[in-house]
Amino acid sequence: MNGKDHALVVESTERLLDVLRDRLDLKGVKEGCGTGDCGTCTVIMDGRLVNSCLVLAVQARDKKITTIEGVGTREKLHPVQKALMKYGAAQCGFCTPAMVLAGKNLVDHNPSPSKEEIKEAISGVLCRCTGYYKIIDAIHDAAKEISEVRS
Repeated sequence: MNGKDHALVVESTERLLDVLRDRLDLKGVKEGCGTGDCGTCTVIMDGRLVNSCLVLAVQARDKKITTIEGVGTREKLHPVQKALMKYGAAQCGFCTPAMVLAGKNLVDHNPSPSKEEIKEAISGVLCRCTGYYKIIDAIHDAAKEISEVRS
C-alpha cells in the first residue's frame, strides 16, 4: 500500500474501500455510489485502475496498491496534481483524488497521450463540477512536463 507492506486480517466479505478508509485511515479514497458507477473510490492496483468498492480486500493480497496518499507530497506534488491546481480543475474536490490517479496511471503507461486518450482514461470518474475540459487540459499539460523530464 503506497510503497509499504501491511499485514491485516480481513473478512472474506470486506471491500477494499472499507479497509482503506476505516482500517488504514486513507480518507482520500471516497465512497460515492458503492456500485462502481462514479469512480470516486478509484485506486491503482498493480498498474490498473480499479473501483475499490467492487474489489474484495482479499483480492488485494500481494498486490501493489496506490491511493492518492501515495502520490506526491505536500512539498513536491506530482505533475498531475500541480497541473490540476494550475488549471483550476478541482472545484468541490470530491472526484479529485480519483482524477489524479487516473491521470497518473495514464501518463505512467503513455507519456504522450492525446486528448482523446485522456478522455478515455478519466471516463470512469464522474465530475459534477468542471465539465472535464480543465481536467483534460491539465492532464495533457502534466504529460508534456513529464515527457520533457524523461527526455
